[in-house]
Amino acid sequence: MKKKQVLSLGLAILLSVAFLLTSGCSKKKDDNKIVIGVSPAPHADIVAQVVEELQEQGITVDIREYSDYKTPNIALSDREIDANYFQHIPYFAEENSVGKFGLEILGGIHIEPIALFSTKHASLADLPDGAEIMLPNDTTNEGRALMLLEQVGLIVLKEGTQGNIATPSDIGQNPKNLKFTELEAATIPEAYRDADAAIINGNYAIEHGLNAITDSIAIEDSSSPYVNVIAVKEGDANRESLQKLLEALQSDKVKKFIEEKYEGGVVPAFQSKEVADKLAEEYTP
Repeated sequence: MKKKQVLSLGLAILLSVAFLLTSGCSKKKDDNKIVIGVSPAPHADIVAQVVEELQEQGITVDIREYSDYKTPNIALSDREIDANYFQHIPYFAEENSVGKFGLEILGGIHIEPIALFSTKHASLADLPDGAEIMLPNDTTNEGRALMLLEQVGLIVLKEGTQGNIATPSDIGQNPKNLKFTELEAATIPEAYRDADAAIINGNYAIEHGLNAITDSIAIEDSSSPYVNVIAVKEGDANRESLQKLLEALQSDKVKKFIEEKYEGGVVPAFQSKEVADKLAEEYTP
């Protein structure tokens, strides 16, 4: 019996050592591959610009596209992907806190100015009394949309309202008696022609061939804090492959691509982790 126990113990030790050796090899191999979850546009197109460059450094980048705003953070939290790139800082701060995803910011890449689009009216002044305005229905993007409407003088939010989480109930003054229809952000570009005007997120505008500079009747100004960031699982920010990914995305090559490709519909906004983290703290509920 004792001999069997010794043999069993020895076998268990050998299996443990083999597992550790295999795990170590797998970890090393995995660090040479990055699976990044992105929105189709402009994020996938921007990441595509650095794939070959990173491949030359021995790092394979697998771009995985998501059509919604919820799944990429869940996938990253579950380690189905190594990083994601689809969300701005206020959205990240809200979702990471409420969802307890355990994520951190790697760095900031760009801003997609949101804008007010209309196929029925050529200017803000043309909006009639009682006009229907479509808004994204997720917390941070709806607040951002209302801040734009306040910026251009269509509404005034109640005193003391935290703009980034505002809803139509926080409107204090509405001179044109605007009516608001709240929809999932991704569906607005397909439905906005039915309304007088609609706030459309930058990435969805791009996907549907809209340019925030040339096609809108109002656009967010350059003071926007809504920088789109690379997010990773907590503790992964110092991974060498991820640092190389960030370096590549914050390069002059990518800056030039964004400026030439999107003509103001996307604006380079390279941010360090430290700066992005500080902004995220301000928007964490």
